[in-house]
Amino acid sequence: MSGIATAPGVRFERIGHGEHPVLIIDDFVADPVALRAKAQALIYKPMGKHYPGVRASVAPQDVAAYLAPVEQIIMETFGLHTPPRLVEAMYSLVTTPPARLTPIQRIPHYDGLQPGCLALLHYLGEAEMGGTGFYRHKSTGFEQITADNHSAYDAALHRDVAHHGLPAPAYIGGDTPLFERIARYEARFNRAIIYRGHVLHCADLPAHPNLSADPQAGRLTVNTFLMGD
Repeated sequence: MSGIATAPGVRFERIGHGEHPVLIIDDFVADPVALRAKAQALIYKPMGKHYPGVRASVAPQDVAAYLAPVEQIIMETFGLHTPPRLVEAMYSLVTTPPARLTPIQRIPHYDGLQPGCLALLHYLGEAEMGGTGFYRHKSTGFEQITADNHSAYDAALHRDVAHHGLPAPAYIGGDTPLFERIARYEARFNRAIIYRGHVLHCADLPAHPNLSADPQAGRLTVNTFLMGD
């Protein structure tokens, strides 16, 4: 990792034609079991229109505790001059059966159009969880969606659907007629990955995913959204 200080269990990669930075940190927090125990005590509900599951907010003191040790490396990796601002942090459980996914949930997504939008994804489930995939839109070549190309991407998607039909009711996992997977990161207990939220990405689930709403059994992650300068 040129110019960026690393530690054991930390690695840096660039993906796609755009060489988008991804930071991978194993053994992310000192006591992941305690964090999962806190998740167990919460009440979960749908949040937002597109997440295929249920969520609950992370306590502010817990967010501060896991962000503070990685602020500097996040700033170095993503070229920030000041620590990123917290937007929100949520425990998340994927619970929607494939047959009930809406069309927008069957394709990769982006978290925001701003270049400063960062996502920190922390895997807390112990069962097979799959991972996270990153994608390129085939007909446009777009790997990231911004204010400048959003309209062109939306128009191309409509053309794609008119030509290929709607994606099958399933979680995306690899190449499709519309998208090419450019990278995949395996989910491991207490691993975190950090990336720019405007890069196309999606949960990459196993063939028979565990869709339990129980934080002790299901695909539990902590999704933290940050905004850099």
